[in-house]
Amino acid sequence: MFGTDIGIDLGTATVLIYVKGKGIVLREPSVVAVDLDNGQVLAVGNEAKDMVGRTPGSVVSVRPLRDGVIADYTMTETMLRYFMRRINHGMKRFFKNRVMICVPSGATDVERRAVLEAAIEVGARDAFLIEEPMAAAIGADLEIEQPKGKMVVDIGGGTTDIAVISLGGIVVSKSLRVGGDKFDEAIIRFLRKQHNLAIGEQTAEKLKIQLGTCDPSEDDQMMVLKGRDLIQGLPRQIEIDSASVRSAISDIVNSIVDGVRNVLEITPPELAADIIDRGIVLTGGGALLRGLPERIASETQINCFATDEPTECVAMGTGKALAEIEKLRASGRSGILAINRRGRKRRW
Repeated sequence: MFGTDIGIDLGTATVLIYVKGKGIVLREPSVVAVDLDNGQVLAVGNEAKDMVGRTPGSVVSVRPLRDGVIADYTMTETMLRYFMRRINHGMKRFFKNRVMICVPSGATDVERRAVLEAAIEVGARDAFLIEEPMAAAIGADLEIEQPKGKMVVDIGGGTTDIAVISLGGIVVSKSLRVGGDKFDEAIIRFLRKQHNLAIGEQTAEKLKIQLGTCDPSEDDQMMVLKGRDLIQGLPRQIEIDSASVRSAISDIVNSIVDGVRNVLEITPPELAADIIDRGIVLTGGGALLRGLPERIASETQINCFATDEPTECVAMGTGKALAEIEKLRASGRSGILAINRRGRKRRW
């Protein structure tokens, strides 16, 4: 019996898995809860995320991926094995599957090799690697094989990948180590500095989703925020508005906008002309930040828009790329890296 094709968006914040013929079958946080006393894994995914900031001293919630790449190989393998078993309905043997995983365009060869080996360790027959902006472009149904420039900005949890694609390959690209996590960290720092209030990662993420915006003309919204007073050491709640959140994340937004401008500055003139006609495509969870497409459009004077399902674009792209792997190989410019269970590695 042959296996199936599986695409994995191995994100810093979230793992999405695409299965051929079924679409997105799994969406779980990239978190593993571990008991330090005995090394036992207590929970993975949603259950582990619910434990963040709420566990006794002997239990820690580990995020095995940082800045889009593997920071803890063992925990990444454990997490992937758990998710693969979930989608295989409890089966322990799934060595006939082909798996495509994405990595940031700025990942090193060592980081890429670690991702491939993790996929082989959890049971893949063949493992393939594709860069995130390429997967995002394929997932967004852009005609990447045409000799026309397309610009993709994928804003994930740990990285922002900016690339100009033409003729099935990445012409110019830039990978920034900023993303959704940096927004959360900026909000936490802002509240500590301005309001002497300590909050956790989950509260910061909720605040970002509900009040996050980079549009100064948007009507102010309010939210009651609960945390710990840094001076008195007691629980306290305050009201915070969207203007404060906008101020907190402004430096991160500026970094992304500057990154887009930098890539445009080194884009060949003919491709730059194509981008003016076709616009800049935003994917990833960061594309949901209100006012961001308008902000980029204002700074670059180029139309900018988010795809219909920005959070699913990369995962869908990995699956579609695997289905068209021979066509991508024939182009010779896809940058796809592959390895099989015998350890034979090849670059396409």
